[in-house]
Amino acid sequence: MKTKAVRLYGKKDLRLEEFELPQIKEDEILAKVVCDSICMSSYKAANQGTDHKRVPDDAAENPVIIGHEFAGELIEVGSKWKDQFKPGDKFSIQPALNYENGPVGILSAPGYSYKYIGGDATYVIIPAEVMEQGCLLPFKGEGFYPASLSEPLSCVIGAMHANYHTTPGSYIHKMEIVDGGNMAILAGVGPMGLAAINYVLRREDRKPGLLVVTDIDQTRLDRAASLYTVEFAKSRGIDLRYVNTAKMDNPVKELKDIAGGKGYDDVFVFAPVAPVVEQGDAILAFDGCLNFFAGPSDPNFTARMNFYNVHYAYTHIVGTSGGNTDDMKEALDVMGKGLDPAGLVTHIGGINAVIETTLNLPKIPGGKKLIYNHIEMPLTAIADFEEKGKTDPMFKKLDELCKKHNGLWNVEAEQYLLEYFK
Repeated sequence: MKTKAVRLYGKKDLRLEEFELPQIKEDEILAKVVCDSICMSSYKAANQGTDHKRVPDDAAENPVIIGHEFAGELIEVGSKWKDQFKPGDKFSIQPALNYENGPVGILSAPGYSYKYIGGDATYVIIPAEVMEQGCLLPFKGEGFYPASLSEPLSCVIGAMHANYHTTPGSYIHKMEIVDGGNMAILAGVGPMGLAAINYVLRREDRKPGLLVVTDIDQTRLDRAASLYTVEFAKSRGIDLRYVNTAKMDNPVKELKDIAGGKGYDDVFVFAPVAPVVEQGDAILAFDGCLNFFAGPSDPNFTARMNFYNVHYAYTHIVGTSGGNTDDMKEALDVMGKGLDPAGLVTHIGGINAVIETTLNLPKIPGGKKLIYNHIEMPLTAIADFEEKGKTDPMFKKLDELCKKHNGLWNVEAEQYLLEYFK
């Protein structure tokens, strides 16, 4: 079968190409990829080429398909897996395989390391190692975009689970955020910050009593507040505050004042900016845990930390890079119980928009850029649907469907888009 895919050959060398996939083996699966959400990690891989830890050294001769936040349906199932999967099943993929025998060893991942599987392709071959690691995950919800966004949501879930706390005099770590405690999400209204807010508000087993979300962009703060409201948070037993630290004379003091002077038990930093990291450290409570969520591109990135407090106030730091398979299963489960990740999505495009979008991702404002691989469509902000709809009936209908859903992408709009191009 032929596939059309965006392949990485080297630094900033992405090519949209059509080529033949080999016949699947008995331990492989042929799949149709419906959509992929473009991640900043793909931007990093595209710019670093073979210097990236997940990209094989021979990419120039054996290019890899990019994209790792994807969903679709199974087309043909190898005999080894026919008792577990069948054609027509919808799926998501956990890309962090932790598989020692992959193209780049344990760091191998679809979307970085493989010739025949990645998110920005029409059809792919799911290899044996994905199956053996249990990384092909069924999705039984409506639509496809929620399954595509289960990977970024799993990263947030993993971060929450990675936080830990201690008891003075004991060496036993208590994993997880403090139930009923004070939480701050700094630089927290980008795509991943929105995912974190959404998860915190929907989580059943534990939640903070106070959640403070900061940023320096009032427009983005206002959008976040309209999507995940203070009123809804209150109904969940959470005191939610959106705070613009650019308007504060002394952000550290004023943030601690909001927390009653105590500081924050759990602080999540969503921007690789040294002053934000240092601000997070400064607002930690006794036994506070700072989670450095943002992944810096600079291998020499540093920030100052108060080691007096490390010693006497038991403050500590953790970092996570992606979620594991259990985190992704939890993401799919919580979506099935009502969490809609549509608030992350601000742009829609076709496979022809992948290269330009990936290479320029930091320059494109907004949240997640969602690609539908079987269509050609310029990357378009949902906010621009109305204007484009004045001359294009497709955008007119998409605008109507999104306005019906509070201005957000939705299953109805996705179904219409796929049917329109069929």
